[in-house]
Amino acid sequence: MTSVTHELLEAAVSRFPQDALTPVRQAALAQFAKSGFPTIRQEDWKYTNLGAVVDLSNAWLANVSAAAPQRNWTAAARRAVDEILESIDASWIVIGNGITALETLSEVEALRNQGIDISKLSTDGDTAAIVSDDQMTRFNAALLQDGLRVRIHPSANLSKPLGFLFVDHAENGSLSQARLIIDVEPDATIDIIEAHVSVGSDAQFANTVVQLTVADSAEVGYVRVQDRADTHIQVGKLIAELKKDAVLDYASFDFGGSLVRNDVAVNIAQAGATVNLHGLYMAGAEQHIDNHTRVDHRVGPAVSREEYRGIIGGRARCVFNGKAIVHKAADGSDAEQSNHNLLLSEAAEVDTKPELEIYADDVKCAHGATVGQLDRSALFYLQSRGLGRDEAMQLLTRAFAARLLTATPITEIHAYIAQKTDQRLDALINGVTQ
Repeated sequence: MTSVTHELLEAAVSRFPQDALTPVRQAALAQFAKSGFPTIRQEDWKYTNLGAVVDLSNAWLANVSAAAPQRNWTAAARRAVDEILESIDASWIVIGNGITALETLSEVEALRNQGIDISKLSTDGDTAAIVSDDQMTRFNAALLQDGLRVRIHPSANLSKPLGFLFVDHAENGSLSQARLIIDVEPDATIDIIEAHVSVGSDAQFANTVVQLTVADSAEVGYVRVQDRADTHIQVGKLIAELKKDAVLDYASFDFGGSLVRNDVAVNIAQAGATVNLHGLYMAGAEQHIDNHTRVDHRVGPAVSREEYRGIIGGRARCVFNGKAIVHKAADGSDAEQSNHNLLLSEAAEVDTKPELEIYADDVKCAHGATVGQLDRSALFYLQSRGLGRDEAMQLLTRAFAARLLTATPITEIHAYIAQKTDQRLDALINGVTQ
């Protein structure tokens, strides 16, 4: 795999305006020049080839306007935004091609009055918090047009979830880098939705980083949903740190995209913390969806629960790698993880690897994985009771997905997730039976 041309990347970075992010971009540029993109020779990326990302990056960087993402909204993009806003009741901040005109949003002042402060990283001044500790976060930081810092105060009294809608809509291909830094202060409670959509037939690559700190006794419900166009590429990372008695209840849903890579890194930094990770990925045709999670139990007692499920048809390939690490002296840690996959076609593939690393004595840990096809006897039974084959398949696959739907921590998004799941199931089953 070829590498990103450093001269093109350096030229693009130099075209950004001088602001608070300039030192961050320059430092990340120097780091990325040494590391480049991940390759399949790295263990964590052995099943996910970013060759198409390299080619797209070089083509985009060669464009003299690389440092000026397209701001004009297409009609298709507006329809995609309207669908989300009309389907999910939330306080939405819309981020187009990696940027948002925050100063024009009336919602920001309304949120401030409800205990939530949102500012732009380019003017916030506190850029030391920006993490660039691996290859993709460095690439993100080097080309970061701007980002958002969100502070959830203990007084926050939002009556509905806080939503961040990422929309990519460039007409001539695009790269977008987005960054959110969310600080949930002690005793605060918040529900957050992170939604990703895209429109257009030209190649697109989005690279999103979310940094989340959940302070003492704070509670966060977090749902991420990705329904990008089926020719587009997305890489995303959630970096979460949990303090004393903090709670993070997280659910992730992947429906679209040609190549999708999700990383979730949770650091349990203080005792009493609880994290629940749930994920549902549904892939068909030649989609590639890769989920990598890591939970570090630094201290105990603390609890982590993780369950991901996949429904895979066509010639799609999915990857799950979940790792829970119980560090020395993290006695009292309780970690469980599982991954279950349903293959709808003989050409579908999944690579699953749940892992536990335990360096403490007084712990409770378990993990497991399954890969299989629809139960033929169950299919036969349902058909013998008058259901058609498609109906029987949909009933069984919906039951398989139901566990993750019921675990979704934000009620306002339940109907939308259920609708998208049914639509995706129809498409996958039609692909099997046609």
